[in-house]
Amino acid sequence: MYQFFVEPSQIQQNRVIITGTDVNHIKNVLRMKIGEEIAVSNGIDQKEYRCAISSFEEDMVVCELRFVKEDGLELPAKIYLFQGLPKADKMELIIQKAVELGAYEIIPVSCKRCVVKLDEKKQKSKIQRWQGIAEAAAKQSKRRVIPQIKDVMSFAQAVEYAKEMNLKLIPYEMQAAEAMTETKKLIESVRVGDEVAIFIGPEGGFDEAEVAKAFEAGIVPISLGKRILRTETAGFTTIAWLMYHLET
Repeated sequence: MYQFFVEPSQIQQNRVIITGTDVNHIKNVLRMKIGEEIAVSNGIDQKEYRCAISSFEEDMVVCELRFVKEDGLELPAKIYLFQGLPKADKMELIIQKAVELGAYEIIPVSCKRCVVKLDEKKQKSKIQRWQGIAEAAAKQSKRRVIPQIKDVMSFAQAVEYAKEMNLKLIPYEMQAAEAMTETKKLIESVRVGDEVAIFIGPEGGFDEAEVAKAFEAGIVPISLGKRILRTETAGFTTIAWLMYHLET
């Protein structure tokens, strides 16, 4: 079943109005018919509004609201992925998979060892594209919210942004056998309603000064095992561990 996101005002007492680019997608790409069922979310209340298409207008699709599902598909804790800007199009893959795994917000971070440097014009264009990827991934994975892609932050800004979060983690090379036990304890300490920050470095890792700043700010080092993971794998691994803990 296809899912779409709308503004809360578009969900009315017994009907739902779909506007914008989704109208063309429903009409001309998916070629849906009157009577076909779709799922709608407003990105706020985490409910699924099950509807049937009742009519096609020039600039809208009108749907009959049939029932509302409240099945709690979102993770019970909010995960914030602070991702050091990677090379090429890796950020697109990172955003797509992080959204599928349940990340609440993704913050691109410009670190000292980042090869990619975005000026203001490029940054605006990239953020728009990344947000579109997040929305598409949220639809595909039946999320109830669309995770926000924040503007690019410096490492210092990212540390400040995460300051009040309940748990702040940074994968860092450590003695694996000993560190994995502590990492497991940290993952299992996360509770419903917590905000968890995950800091992932770019291809070259974090600079020593950035690591020191992170430790000073209470960001806790964890181990991801004996093998060295790529930047696009490290975030997925950490989120997946948290997802497993929170959903079992």
